[in-house]
Amino acid sequence: MRHALKSFLPSLARPTALLAALLVPTLGASLASAQEEAAEAEAAAESGGGGIGVLTDYLADGGAAMYVILALSLIGTALFLERAFDLYVLQKLPTKSLLGKVMNAVERRRWADALNACDVRSAHPLVRVLKAGVLRADRRGKEIEQAMEKEMLEAIPKLQKRVGLMALLANAATLTGLLGTIFGLITAFNSVAAASAAERQEALAAGISQAMYTTAFGIAVALPLLFMHHFLSKRSEKIILEVEGGASALLVALAGEVDERTPPARAERGAPVMPQLAGA
Repeated sequence: MRHALKSFLPSLARPTALLAALLVPTLGASLASAQEEAAEAEAAAESGGGGIGVLTDYLADGGAAMYVILALSLIGTALFLERAFDLYVLQKLPTKSLLGKVMNAVERRRWADALNACDVRSAHPLVRVLKAGVLRADRRGKEIEQAMEKEMLEAIPKLQKRVGLMALLANAATLTGLLGTIFGLITAFNSVAAASAAERQEALAAGISQAMYTTAFGIAVALPLLFMHHFLSKRSEKIILEVEGGASALLVALAGEVDERTPPARAERGAPVMPQLAGA
């Protein structure tokens, strides 16, 4: 029995040693792979991870031009929000309803009602233009026209204020991206010329990567800025047309009222005639 056991143990040791020789490298490789994955996850968590980490990597790979383009995009976004709030919120006004009330009061010669209709909480320039015309309802048509034109000339620059900068920022972002592309290519060629044969491929890839990043980022920033400029321009043009249309309609109505109330002799001399206020 002892002899048989002694002869069996050496034969059992050989497969066991072979199995251990196969499993130990596999377990070691799995452990090393797990450690590498944990290190990558920790590095991603430290750098912010997710989209922020990717954006940070892009900015770093693209060079200084990427930060300039990013600054242009932030300035353009802030500018768009400010101008959009002014044009779409502060200057929001039911122009047809307001003009209808004023014209109805003028036709009935109720000047106080016309002025009260102009007392609305809105920064729309049509309110000031109509009010300027109604306040001078007893003047000649030329004086009424000049008063409303004065209000329009003061309002138009405010409507178009900083709107043109949106297009400028869009062009600046595109050109900055192209400039970064040129610098990236110059860096790539210089690196290839100074690098050894083994390092040239890596240096060339890094330079071309910088060039492509800046071009793509510049165009990605310029396109939204152009759309923002379009929306603001269309809104300011619409407000200007509303002001011009309302001023023309009121001028015609007031000029007719003055002509009807002015005797021919006094009309020839240009003497003003004061219309009667409501309830007078």
